[in-house]
Amino acid sequence: MDAAQICSDLWVGLTLVWVVGLFWSKPTLQRAGVGPRLLYGIIVVAAFWLMFSGKVPPGWLRTRLFSRTEFADWVGVALTAFGCAFAIWARIFIGANWSSSVQVKVGHKLMRGGPYRFVRHPIYTGLLVAMLGTGIVKDRVSSLVGFFLLVAGFWVKSRMEEEFMRKTFGAEYEEYARGTGGLVPRFW
Repeated sequence: MDAAQICSDLWVGLTLVWVVGLFWSKPTLQRAGVGPRLLYGIIVVAAFWLMFSGKVPPGWLRTRLFSRTEFADWVGVALTAFGCAFAIWARIFIGANWSSSVQVKVGHKLMRGGPYRFVRHPIYTGLLVAMLGTGIVKDRVSSLVGFFLLVAGFWVKSRMEEEFMRKTFGAEYEEYARGTGGLVPRFW
């Protein structure tokens, strides 16, 4: 099996976990408006389209970034596997508090353990690492652009979530945020 197929299978596995998790969520107490959801939603969909669509227009987006090697393929597969596993761990850990959009759930709890002890948005971190790995395997400008669009989309969405968490948890969230990175672990 080649590296691209392995990455694809890893993403399918992650998607299956997400589909099962859709049935395991608390009711919504508060949700971000439609406009902000569209903003980050369009960016994220465009990022995944650029990474996974076979219909990227001919031209500069299809340009190769480097000469593919077996080493690069396996680095890409390893990053994809690690990122998917980290995102799945975070998804399982957050449990019924999870939602696909920016929301506060009824009885929402502030997660500080598991992967949340490293970053405040570990699902996004995992997806970004997995997307970077898959981009290395796909080796196209479209993959690089897709990765940076995903960074932008998750940055926008995480800022919105931070605002909701600060309103919901106040000083407890402020203290948590001071000691934990948003998308990248804080090592200092």
